[in-house]
Amino acid sequence: MEYLKKTYRWFGPDFGVTLDDIRQLGAQGVVTACHSIPTGEVWSEQAIAGIKNEIEEHGMEWSVVESVNIHNAIKYGLPERDAYIENYIQTLRNLAKHNINIICYNFMPLIDWTRTNLDYQLPNGASSLLYDPIAIAAFDLFILKRDNAAEVYEESVVLNAKKYFVSLSDIEKQALENAILAGIPGSKEPIKMSVFRKNLALVSQISKDELRENLVYFLKTILPEAEKLGIHMAIHPDDPPFSVFGITRITSTYEDLKFIRDCYPSLNNGFTFCSGSLGASPYNDLVKIIEDFGDRIHFIHLRNVQLNAMGKFYEAEHLNGSVVMADVMEAFINEQLRRKGFGRTDAAIPLRPDHGHVLLDDKKRQGDFYPGYSLIGRALGMAQLTGLEKGIRHQMKLD
Repeated sequence: MEYLKKTYRWFGPDFGVTLDDIRQLGAQGVVTACHSIPTGEVWSEQAIAGIKNEIEEHGMEWSVVESVNIHNAIKYGLPERDAYIENYIQTLRNLAKHNINIICYNFMPLIDWTRTNLDYQLPNGASSLLYDPIAIAAFDLFILKRDNAAEVYEESVVLNAKKYFVSLSDIEKQALENAILAGIPGSKEPIKMSVFRKNLALVSQISKDELRENLVYFLKTILPEAEKLGIHMAIHPDDPPFSVFGITRITSTYEDLKFIRDCYPSLNNGFTFCSGSLGASPYNDLVKIIEDFGDRIHFIHLRNVQLNAMGKFYEAEHLNGSVVMADVMEAFINEQLRRKGFGRTDAAIPLRPDHGHVLLDDKKRQGDFYPGYSLIGRALGMAQLTGLEKGIRHQMKLD
């Protein structure tokens, strides 16, 4: 039986990791996107071919697109959304012409992901990414100074946020702001505070039902074409999987995933499974999610998080944290067996080590990497995950 397909995310030559580096790590595939094309515009065949050819010249394949980002007009249900959806469909057509058929995307309003410290120091000297709800509240209340922000938080959180904020130096306050406004993947530029404020004000008026309706509208429009093209859409969970700044979430729980699956019952309407995003909520049963939605999981991100009782978490080593990674891996091997039993040809689900610590020589070029995407830290994660997969397969007598 085929192993899970080993891939790495690549942001291009400006982010500290080359295709030569990735090839030396034994990758079968690369996960990337046309990062230079603004969200909402069509990816030309020429742009797609240029990236694909470069990857193939290095002996690998372009396995997954991460991401064809969705314009805010679609997420927010604005009048111009149909034009952007048509652009999206044309991009899918152009990707299909080059046999690229797995598309990771997200429907997170405001920003793609949220952390409060991009250089959290671990006891062993490596650094990681951290999410602290008290720091989020401090930013919201005392840096952003959003109207009525205090209504979102419990009184104890407001008091702790004030103490935390007062304790920060000016440099630390700026680092907190930079972490939260870190931008979108593929860009080194932080989101401008003015843009963030404008989007936050707009998104704050959108209910969960409305956001769901906007997602369903998008899916019901693009999926008939995706089915014709053989494109598999794979929505990424919210990161983190709970409300931040009081903003609604629609891809955070088992019930959310069930709603998305049921709104358009097709294998082309699927999921990116992210153990770190889903695992940041203690209420998510990751194995059950794999068991119940496994036939729709087209792409796998594996990383670990260490949670505490107050909702704070940092990104831990891939095999050591609150996520029992052995259980997750075994569940995916069982999903592969199910696929083989049904005669499916996609048992080698693309997997990438999601994020990685900054350690060893990577510390010398930390500023080059997109946060979470160091080279050695991800290589260590993939080595651990590959060993875990091989060990479980041996135990199951599959090798």
